[in-house]
Amino acid sequence: MQHIPGEQLHHFHGGLRLRHNKKIACRQPIADLPLSKRYVIPLSQHAGAPATSCVSVGDQVLKYQPLAENPGIPGARVHAPSSGRIEAIERHLVPLPGGPQAPCIVLQSDGRDEPLPLDPLPVDASADVLLARMDAAGIVGLGGAVFSTAAKVDGAARQNIHTLVLNGAECEPYIACDEMLMREQPERIVRGAQVLHRLLGTERVIIAIEDQMGAVKQAFDTATKDLEDFQVTRVTTIYPEGGERQLIEVLTGEQVPADGFPQDMGLLVQNVGTVAAVADAVLDGRPLIERVVTVTGPGIRQPGNVMARIGTPVRELIEACGGYREDARRLIMGGPLMGVALASDQVPVSKAFNCALVLREKDIRAPQPAMPCINCGECVRVCPAQLLPQELYWYIRSDQYDEVEALNLSACIECGCCDFICPSHIPLVDYYRYAKDELRQRAEDRTRAELAKARFDARTERLARIKAERKAAREKKKKALAQARDKQARIAAAVERSKARREQTPPDDTGSDRT
Repeated sequence: MQHIPGEQLHHFHGGLRLRHNKKIACRQPIADLPLSKRYVIPLSQHAGAPATSCVSVGDQVLKYQPLAENPGIPGARVHAPSSGRIEAIERHLVPLPGGPQAPCIVLQSDGRDEPLPLDPLPVDASADVLLARMDAAGIVGLGGAVFSTAAKVDGAARQNIHTLVLNGAECEPYIACDEMLMREQPERIVRGAQVLHRLLGTERVIIAIEDQMGAVKQAFDTATKDLEDFQVTRVTTIYPEGGERQLIEVLTGEQVPADGFPQDMGLLVQNVGTVAAVADAVLDGRPLIERVVTVTGPGIRQPGNVMARIGTPVRELIEACGGYREDARRLIMGGPLMGVALASDQVPVSKAFNCALVLREKDIRAPQPAMPCINCGECVRVCPAQLLPQELYWYIRSDQYDEVEALNLSACIECGCCDFICPSHIPLVDYYRYAKDELRQRAEDRTRAELAKARFDARTERLARIKAERKAAREKKKKALAQARDKQARIAAAVERSKARREQTPPDDTGSDRT
């Protein structure tokens, strides 16, 4: 990999220059929310299988107490956001597309917010101890991937990682939670970065921020002024430069291979919020029970950022920011391009919930009927993954999934650039999501078919072996019986010969009567 030389930056293919819309949420400091009366904590708010509840209805729990255990890599533990009583373990609306229900732990707060005693670690703790603490703290990637941080760092520690990249390039319009965290708590982020820096033995730490974040640059310059191996780099504000692969290309001029990972290039990328959570877990002993959430949009009276505990109903975040305007029409989790519309504001905040965006009717692009593709090539021009969106669309529509797979659909990051630019209003990302699900299903079907074939082959082989063994046993038995009969026949023949000799021998005449 090329050396990262100061701020000599590169460009990734495509992307969009969008109106920023972040300032409206950055006018006030991050606000702390009052305690909620009721927290709904999803068991599945991370990559991998859902966590397994380790409490029962009626249990009294303390703040920071584990509520659900890690089911295994890449899962994550879940903790109590406050003290109280376990009211229920039931299915509840969660912040996912379409508002489906999922298993959750419902915690009735007692208002005391009584914590478990915390156990900070020394800065010179071993790598195994640090990784165990990250795992125990339930830390996941807060930039959207929600992959277990302990698992990601553990995998990186097994490779030669020379550069730790802190991703502060928050590219979606309206979202400003990372920007406000970097403005107000740069020391906390730097402390977490130092933990990872030491654990991985990296040569340098790059803090990548957008070029419009002047206040963030000043904050980090102050926080890192005595740290020679820390470097603050401003990247061009173009969507989606906050994507992991796009950011790496901007910093290095090299692309992560389609079938590879940044770790293969000696890089580990972590979201700034994730790194702050590492500092909390290791240096303060606090598990991940809260995160900064942006509450914004033209449909909100007082846009801002709040520190929200996991499980807090989204409605309480909205109320803390002045509530809805009269003309509010749509609630979205995330930004306008990659976000998902929510069916209700009763869904809880999860570890992945970074923004509650409220739009008015006039802010929502009116639905347009999809027209035939005119092959204009605009989707190709803006695609940051350098795919051929129109060809993917054609092959998906004709169910030619071998061609779809060959065109590397898996590299699509679902950023929505192609949707945004398409003059025919074709919902391309919806097609890609559908096709990804179809390819996953086909892969699972192939796996099941291969397993079934393997089981059939194993059964056929086993039956053939049993048949051969039985045949061999019968042959052996036949041979043994034949040998026994032959032996008996030889004995009988010998007896007959002996008998015949006795019959042919004359009687003994040597004896006579004596008077």
